Amino acid sequence: MKFVVRVPASTANLGPGFDALGMALALYDVVEVQVADAGLKVEVIDAGAGGVQDVPTDESHLVVRALYRACAHLGLRPPGLHLRCHNAIPHGRGLGSSASAVVAGVAAGYTLAGRPLDEHALRLAAEFEGHADNAAASLFGGLAIAWSQNGEFHAARLTPHASIRPVVAVPQLRSSTDETRRLLPETVPHTDAAFTAGRAALAVLALTERPELLPAATEDRLHQDYRAPALPASAALVRALRESGVAAVISGAGPTVLALTTDGDLPATVDTAGFTVTELPVDLVGVQVDG
Repeated sequence: MKFVVRVPASTANLGPGFDALGMALALYDVVEVQVADAGLKVEVIDAGAGGVQDVPTDESHLVVRALYRACAHLGLRPPGLHLRCHNAIPHGRGLGSSASAVVAGVAAGYTLAGRPLDEHALRLAAEFEGHADNAAASLFGGLAIAWSQNGEFHAARLTPHASIRPVVAVPQLRSSTDETRRLLPETVPHTDAAFTAGRAALAVLALTERPELLPAATEDRLHQDYRAPALPASAALVRALRESGVAAVISGAGPTVLALTTDGDLPATVDTAGFTVTELPVDLVGVQVDG
């Protein structure tokens, strides 16, 4: 048995939607899966991810861990596996590389079991990170609204407005989600919480029906300012873009900057030195399995 899993990158939070909003982007990790008689072989190929020399090639590989977790959930244990992972999503940049790896593994496990992806697939994937925004976007494509209830993860998929053309500015700097989360305070002022809740609701409307509202809808007082000291260049670029009228935010935990444009360009007056700027269309399909 041999097949190929293709999973998109994702951007999370989208400003005010902390741990709740995610969107799939057209940049893909590809995993070739082949069942073997015994053993495990993992090959990791840098297809633009900016260095994968520190990625393990044993059972601790994130795709393998997620694959085995899905297989255990489905009552299956493959005799042996050969995985070839083509990594294009930059690691540690806020574009959902970890969630994409987990989704690839879960999708592979379901394929080995001959089962279609179901609601449990999202729960399996989200358990690895403790939130479902990135995983839901990579699983389903488009715009995801994620939440947890009674210890279980859920998500609803929406289609972003066709005029939205995301642009990412990716620096060489890497960041750790765990480290940037430690910068967040235990509590925030009630006024900031209320402000961000309103903007998160507005963001759903802006992203799906009223993109002209995106500059206001992407304002946040919950997490970005607290993380700014760890990402000074990214925070400065977000400020410069927003001052130029662009709906710019930190993508996930950063340091990538996401700009939600309608023309696929950033203003020439904004200095993007130190960043690789790329338009990444919204992926509307999510994870795909061929073969």
